[in-house]
Amino acid sequence: MAELRTEEEQLEAIKRWWKENGTSLIAGVAIAAAGVFGWNTWQDYQANKAEAASMRYQQLLDLTGQDNSNEQARQRATELVGEITDEHGQTLYADLARLLDARLAVEAGDRSRARSALEAVIEDSERDYLEGLARLRLARLQLAEGSAETALTTLEGVPEALAAQRANVRGNAQHALGRDAQARDAWREALALADQRDQPLYGVQLKLDDLGAEEATL
Repeated sequence: MAELRTEEEQLEAIKRWWKENGTSLIAGVAIAAAGVFGWNTWQDYQANKAEAASMRYQQLLDLTGQDNSNEQARQRATELVGEITDEHGQTLYADLARLLDARLAVEAGDRSRARSALEAVIEDSERDYLEGLARLRLARLQLAEGSAETALTTLEGVPEALAAQRANVRGNAQHALGRDAQARDAWREALALADQRDQPLYGVQLKLDDLGAEEATL
Protein backbone atom coordinates (compact mmCIF):
# COMPACT_ATOMS: atom_id res chain seq x y z
CA MET A 1 0.00 0.00 0.00
CA ALA A 2 2.87 2.32 0.80
CA GLU A 3 4.32 1.74 -2.65
CA LEU A 4 0.90 2.31 -4.28
CA ARG A 5 0.39 5.51 -2.32
CA THR A 6 3.80 6.66 -3.35
CA GLU A 7 3.00 5.98 -7.02
CA GLU A 8 -0.35 7.74 -6.66
CA GLU A 9 1.41 10.68 -5.00
CA GLN A 10 3.95 10.79 -7.81
CA LEU A 11 1.16 10.68 -10.37
CA GLU A 12 -0.67 13.50 -8.59
CA ALA A 13 2.56 15.45 -8.44
CA ILE A 14 3.06 14.95 -12.18
CA LYS A 15 -0.52 16.06 -12.84
CA ARG A 16 -0.06 19.16 -10.71
CA TRP A 17 3.25 19.97 -12.43
CA TRP A 18 1.66 19.52 -15.83
CA LYS A 19 -1.28 21.70 -14.85
CA GLU A 20 1.09 24.40 -13.72
CA ASN A 21 3.71 24.06 -16.47
CA GLY A 22 2.19 22.15 -19.36
CA THR A 23 0.88 25.19 -21.19
CA SER A 24 4.19 26.99 -21.05
CA LEU A 25 6.01 23.82 -22.11
CA ILE A 26 3.79 23.42 -25.17
CA ALA A 27 4.24 27.10 -25.93
CA GLY A 28 8.01 26.70 -25.63
CA VAL A 29 8.04 23.75 -27.99
CA ALA A 30 5.83 25.66 -30.42
CA ILE A 31 8.09 28.71 -30.24
CA ALA A 32 11.18 26.54 -30.77
CA ALA A 33 9.54 24.86 -33.76
CA ALA A 34 8.47 28.22 -35.13
CA GLY A 35 12.01 29.49 -34.56
CA VAL A 36 13.49 26.63 -36.58
CA PHE A 37 10.91 27.14 -39.30
CA GLY A 38 11.44 30.89 -39.19
CA TRP A 39 15.22 30.53 -39.35
CA ASN A 40 14.97 28.21 -42.33
CA THR A 41 12.53 30.60 -43.98
CA TRP A 42 14.89 33.51 -43.26
CA GLN A 43 17.82 31.60 -44.70
CA ASP A 44 15.82 30.80 -47.83
CA TYR A 45 14.81 34.46 -48.10
CA GLN A 46 18.40 35.62 -47.74
CA ALA A 47 19.58 33.05 -50.28
CA ASN A 48 16.95 34.22 -52.75
CA LYS A 49 17.95 37.84 -52.21
CA ALA A 50 21.62 37.01 -52.73
CA GLU A 51 20.78 35.15 -55.92
CA ALA A 52 18.70 38.08 -57.17
CA ALA A 53 21.53 40.50 -56.40
CA SER A 54 24.02 38.24 -58.16
CA MET A 55 21.84 37.97 -61.25
CA ARG A 56 21.34 41.72 -61.41
CA TYR A 57 25.05 42.35 -61.03
CA GLN A 58 25.80 39.87 -63.81
CA GLN A 59 23.32 41.73 -66.02
CA LEU A 60 25.12 44.94 -65.14
CA LEU A 61 28.46 43.44 -66.13
CA ASP A 62 27.01 42.20 -69.39
CA LEU A 63 25.61 45.63 -70.21
CA THR A 64 28.79 47.51 -69.35
CA GLY A 65 30.77 45.14 -71.54
CA GLN A 66 28.83 46.34 -74.55
CA ASP A 67 29.50 49.30 -76.83
CA ASN A 68 29.73 52.41 -74.64
CA SER A 69 27.89 54.40 -77.30
CA ASN A 70 24.73 52.33 -76.74
CA GLU A 71 22.51 54.80 -74.91
CA GLN A 72 19.86 52.20 -74.12
CA ALA A 73 22.45 49.91 -72.51
CA ARG A 74 23.84 52.80 -70.44
CA GLN A 75 20.37 53.73 -69.24
CA ARG A 76 19.57 50.16 -68.27
CA ALA A 77 22.92 49.89 -66.48
CA THR A 78 22.07 52.96 -64.43
CA GLU A 79 18.70 51.43 -63.56
CA LEU A 80 20.34 48.20 -62.47
CA VAL A 81 22.76 50.07 -60.23
CA GLY A 82 19.76 51.73 -58.58
CA GLU A 83 17.96 48.41 -58.14
CA ILE A 84 21.00 46.72 -56.63
CA THR A 85 21.81 49.53 -54.22
CA ASP A 86 18.18 50.07 -53.19
CA GLU A 87 17.27 46.42 -52.64
CA HIS A 88 20.63 44.96 -51.65
CA GLY A 89 22.28 47.97 -50.04
CA GLN A 90 24.62 46.24 -47.57
CA THR A 91 25.81 43.48 -49.88
CA LEU A 92 29.05 43.07 -51.77
CA TYR A 93 27.10 43.53 -54.99
CA ALA A 94 25.98 47.01 -53.95
CA ASP A 95 29.59 48.08 -53.36
CA LEU A 96 30.71 46.62 -56.68
CA ALA A 97 27.76 48.21 -58.49
CA ARG A 98 28.62 51.64 -57.10
CA LEU A 99 32.27 51.27 -58.09
CA LEU A 100 31.20 50.29 -61.59
CA ASP A 101 28.72 53.15 -61.71
CA ALA A 102 31.51 55.57 -60.82
CA ARG A 103 33.60 54.26 -63.70
CA LEU A 104 30.69 54.62 -66.11
CA ALA A 105 30.04 58.14 -64.87
CA VAL A 106 33.67 59.14 -65.43
CA GLU A 107 33.52 57.72 -68.96
CA ALA A 108 30.36 59.75 -69.55
CA GLY A 109 32.03 62.89 -68.19
CA ASP A 110 29.70 63.04 -65.20
CA ARG A 111 32.17 63.64 -62.37
CA SER A 112 29.46 64.62 -59.91
CA ARG A 113 27.74 61.26 -60.23
CA ALA A 114 31.06 59.46 -60.01
CA ARG A 115 31.93 61.33 -56.83
CA SER A 116 28.57 60.49 -55.27
CA ALA A 117 28.94 56.79 -56.08
CA LEU A 118 32.44 56.61 -54.61
CA GLU A 119 31.46 58.56 -51.50
CA ALA A 120 28.58 56.14 -50.96
CA VAL A 121 31.00 53.21 -50.94
CA ILE A 122 33.30 55.02 -48.51
CA GLU A 123 30.44 55.86 -46.16
CA ASP A 124 28.42 52.65 -46.35
CA SER A 125 30.73 49.75 -47.15
CA GLU A 126 31.67 47.28 -44.44
CA ARG A 127 34.57 46.01 -46.56
CA ASP A 128 37.87 47.80 -45.98
CA TYR A 129 39.40 46.77 -49.29
CA LEU A 130 36.49 48.07 -51.37
CA GLU A 131 36.34 51.25 -49.31
CA GLY A 132 40.06 51.64 -50.04
CA LEU A 133 39.48 51.21 -53.77
CA ALA A 134 36.78 53.86 -53.62
CA ARG A 135 39.15 56.21 -51.79
CA LEU A 136 41.87 55.70 -54.39
CA ARG A 137 39.47 56.42 -57.23
CA LEU A 138 37.96 59.41 -55.47
CA ALA A 139 41.44 60.81 -54.82
CA ARG A 140 42.27 60.45 -58.53
CA LEU A 141 39.03 62.22 -59.38
CA GLN A 142 39.82 65.01 -56.93
CA LEU A 143 43.25 65.37 -58.52
CA ALA A 144 41.64 65.66 -61.94
CA GLU A 145 39.49 68.44 -60.52
CA GLY A 146 42.52 70.27 -59.12
CA SER A 147 41.92 69.40 -55.47
CA ALA A 148 45.27 67.84 -54.57
CA GLU A 149 45.10 68.67 -50.85
CA THR A 150 41.66 67.09 -50.61
CA ALA A 151 43.01 64.04 -52.41
CA LEU A 152 45.75 63.65 -49.80
CA THR A 153 43.12 63.68 -47.05
CA THR A 154 41.04 61.10 -48.91
CA LEU A 155 44.06 58.79 -49.17
CA GLU A 156 44.50 58.67 -45.39
CA GLY A 157 41.78 56.01 -45.09
CA VAL A 158 43.24 53.62 -47.68
CA PRO A 159 44.21 50.31 -45.99
CA GLU A 160 47.66 48.71 -46.04
CA ALA A 161 46.52 46.11 -48.58
CA LEU A 162 46.55 48.97 -51.11
CA ALA A 163 49.62 50.74 -49.74
CA ALA A 164 51.55 50.71 -53.04
CA GLN A 165 48.66 52.26 -54.95
CA ARG A 166 48.13 54.75 -52.12
CA ALA A 167 51.76 55.87 -52.29
CA ASN A 168 51.53 56.23 -56.06
CA VAL A 169 48.48 58.50 -55.90
CA ARG A 170 50.02 60.43 -53.00
CA GLY A 171 53.03 61.06 -55.23
CA ASN A 172 50.71 62.38 -57.93
CA ALA A 173 49.09 64.74 -55.44
CA GLN A 174 52.42 66.00 -54.10
CA HIS A 175 53.66 66.58 -57.64
CA ALA A 176 50.48 68.52 -58.45
CA LEU A 177 51.21 70.72 -55.43
CA GLY A 178 54.75 71.36 -56.67
CA ARG A 179 56.36 69.31 -53.91
CA ASP A 180 58.76 67.33 -56.05
CA ALA A 181 60.84 65.92 -53.18
CA GLN A 182 57.74 64.51 -51.46
CA ALA A 183 56.46 63.21 -54.78
CA ARG A 184 59.76 61.45 -55.42
CA ASP A 185 59.68 59.84 -51.97
CA ALA A 186 56.11 58.67 -52.43
CA TRP A 187 56.77 57.15 -55.85
CA ARG A 188 59.87 55.40 -54.60
CA GLU A 189 57.84 54.00 -51.73
CA ALA A 190 55.20 52.85 -54.21
CA LEU A 191 57.77 50.97 -56.28
CA ALA A 192 59.35 49.39 -53.20
CA LEU A 193 55.99 48.21 -51.86
CA ALA A 194 54.93 46.91 -55.25
CA ASP A 195 58.17 44.94 -55.52
CA GLN A 196 57.85 43.52 -51.99
CA ARG A 197 54.29 42.37 -52.61
CA ASP A 198 54.79 41.29 -56.22
CA GLN A 199 52.14 43.76 -57.36
CA PRO A 200 53.20 45.32 -60.67
CA LEU A 201 52.70 49.08 -60.68
CA TYR A 202 53.13 50.51 -64.14
CA GLY A 203 54.19 54.03 -65.03
CA VAL A 204 55.73 54.99 -61.69
CA GLN A 205 59.34 54.69 -62.82
CA LEU A 206 58.52 56.86 -65.82
CA LYS A 207 57.20 59.54 -63.49
CA LEU A 208 60.38 59.35 -61.46
CA ASP A 209 62.48 59.57 -64.60
CA ASP A 210 60.50 62.57 -65.82
CA LEU A 211 61.02 64.32 -62.49
CA GLY A 212 64.70 64.31 -63.34
CA ALA A 213 66.13 66.61 -60.66
CA GLU A 214 67.67 63.74 -58.72
CA GLU A 215 68.70 60.20 -59.44
CA ALA A 216 65.35 58.41 -59.75
CA THR A 217 66.43 54.89 -59.07
CA LEU A 218 65.72 52.98 -55.85
